Amino acid sequence: MITLYGFPNSRSLRATWTLEELGLSYAYRHVDLGRGEGQSEAFLARHPDGKVPVLEDGELSLFESGAICRYLAERYGEPGGLLPATIEERAQVDQWLFFIIGELEQPLWTQAKHKFALPGEQRIPAVLPTAAWEFQRALAALERRFDGESWLVGDRFTLGDLLLTHTLTWAVQFKMRLSPALTAYRERVAARPALARAAARERSGAEPG
Repeated sequence: MITLYGFPNSRSLRATWTLEELGLSYAYRHVDLGRGEGQSEAFLARHPDGKVPVLEDGELSLFESGAICRYLAERYGEPGGLLPATIEERAQVDQWLFFIIGELEQPLWTQAKHKFALPGEQRIPAVLPTAAWEFQRALAALERRFDGESWLVGDRFTLGDLLLTHTLTWAVQFKMRLSPALTAYRERVAARPALARAAARERSGAEPG
């Protein structure tokens, strides 16, 4: 039995979206981070920093959204599905996953931390313009290799497109500038039915039972 621990509007949506793309049956467990549930003794046994997502699949327990999505695609995806069939193209997907998380997402998360996520006394508004500059620099690097007209790797949707679209959606929410081509790409991928199902699953999981 697969169980995903998550919280709406967080990185757990990546894992929920991956589960929906793969058509897997799973239980969704809402962790109310706003009420401190992530810092409970029981949840800290699952994630050492009390964050989401966490995936449990039988005896396996995983944290970090990229690792969770990659595991699900590797274990349950068909060859040529969320991961390409060849080792060379899978390596290219991994290349982009590291870039998206390490370069493109990082300045967005810096902005989020210094706007609302960190305790008030730890926020430094002066870093926000630098973070915005860092994001635009990473975005320019992406656009040197990807024009947004097709798919990130190969000729079909992969896990790379999933994480890129999730990150670009964060960028839109933070009012970052995207080119018309990347805007159209993001809107095209975000229209996938699996994402709508994933978002609905996270919302319904957060509602009082």
